Amino acid sequence: MEARDVLVVLFDGVQSLDVSGPVEVFAGAARHPACRPPYRVRTASLDGAPVRSTSGLTLTPDVALGAARTPHTLVVPGGEGTRAPDPRLVAWLRRRAPRARRVLSVCTGAYLLGEAGLLDGRRATTHWAACAAFARRFPRVEVDPEPIYVRDGAVTTSAGVTAGIDAALALVEEDAGREVALTVAQHLVVFLRRPGGQTQFSAQLSAQVAQREPLREVQQWIAEHPAADLSVEALALRANLSPRQFARAFAAEVGVPPGRYVDRTRLETARRLLEESRDGVEVVARASGYGAPETMRRAFAKALGVSPAEYRRRFQLVTR
Repeated sequence: MEARDVLVVLFDGVQSLDVSGPVEVFAGAARHPACRPPYRVRTASLDGAPVRSTSGLTLTPDVALGAARTPHTLVVPGGEGTRAPDPRLVAWLRRRAPRARRVLSVCTGAYLLGEAGLLDGRRATTHWAACAAFARRFPRVEVDPEPIYVRDGAVTTSAGVTAGIDAALALVEEDAGREVALTVAQHLVVFLRRPGGQTQFSAQLSAQVAQREPLREVQQWIAEHPAADLSVEALALRANLSPRQFARAFAAEVGVPPGRYVDRTRLETARRLLEESRDGVEVVARASGYGAPETMRRAFAKALGVSPAEYRRRFQLVTR
């Protein structure tokens, strides 16, 4: 039985977790008896020589890129080495990547795909801290800084480091089914897979912390009381400001309008409750401030592309 070849590109300055995360997923799936045909994972560098990762680890490839077979899945990791990539590597990707059935980039590996012109006209993501620079460098790419991974045709781009595991699990589930992906996730002690539309970080981490004490207290109040009245008028009263002053000051210091911050907080609260508790959807909707299940369902569909019930199903493994 012909194996599904997975080829991982190596280069000096590669992020080792960008390599090992997907490798562990595909290698773990290959050991499952239901994964047929199995995966055969190989690594390759330009000249077949060992490379040094950003953390100092030396990685020894299986083969030189020039001698590698066209893979079923090509994995392109990120790291500091993507800042000024070897032109030979970019040329190899431009020539050979389109022949692969699919391509997966991890973190700033998207830069290598961008340099090779493989993302032109596509929607893509990368590590949140690199998205703005990426968008400036590759104006023909539709950059979305929020999802943990984005699938556009045969190309999947993923966010920082561990998001490569999520994207790889999604590809395994597509190839070999949920049981295989579930077993791999179980072994790695990770979620079966987070939905690709899930944001890269929480509402609190993605926003700034307000400088003024009253606004910081309001941020804390929102986090601790998502089911309370969080209208601009109510929050402005807590900050002892007029609604107009509050909305303007909050947006200036936190980086997002108060309404959007509240929406993100409630979504995050609902996600956590669905992951960690066995409460019914109605209870979760009330506790997270949505009031009605239908309101929460619309919020999940818009932000994550899945229903609350489907979100919980995907996380059921770690809540047992």
